[in-house]
Amino acid sequence: MGTENWSIEGELILNCNCTVFCPCVVSLGTHPPTEGYCQAWLGVRIDKGKSDLTSLSGLNVAMLLDIPGKMERGNWTTALWIDERATDEQFAKIENIFTGASRGTTGLFKLLVGEYLGASRSPISYVTEGQKRSLSVGKFIQGAVEPIGGARENEEVSVVNTQYWMGPEVVVAKAAQGRVRAFGRVWNFEGRSAEICQIKWVGP
Repeated sequence: MGTENWSIEGELILNCNCTVFCPCVVSLGTHPPTEGYCQAWLGVRIDKGKSDLTSLSGLNVAMLLDIPGKMERGNWTTALWIDERATDEQFAKIENIFTGASRGTTGLFKLLVGEYLGASRSPISYVTEGQKRSLSVGKFIQGAVEPIGGARENEEVSVVNTQYWMGPEVVVAKAAQGRVRAFGRVWNFEGRSAEICQIKWVGP
């Protein structure tokens, strides 16, 4: 199963504890987070996806990340929530992709994650209202991110042509809400760094 052809297209939002825009996007994880460690949640809306012959389209995924220092040094702790609408087969294939077992774009998780707290089913709502994206993951994550303002009205501030693993173009955003309560962690990253990224991931 780990060598199946898979692909995911959609959108990713992320909110972390960095006090200014995440330096990992440009440094590719070689620069320390602004507080020396990274705590984050992310949500993925799968618009179009499949693993072998199994469709993953229309499902949502969320993740918790707790990283003790520079991203490149590893020892990450992660947890997954997978859309409660997923079949058992879809659940297993999504878990393989988001743990790096299916290699490809997300294969770095296999190398960098030291502790995996597992995957759970949950209702996951990913809603776009204008430029605002909101994520609700059961009682665990309540988040909302919005692009920051730029000099030109109605034009997003973005970092383009990067080698960032999530995608080459990242919209600079800020969290309007960023509450996490899971696995003994109680976080609130409202007003802190956020990202919006169109994703096109493939494997193996």
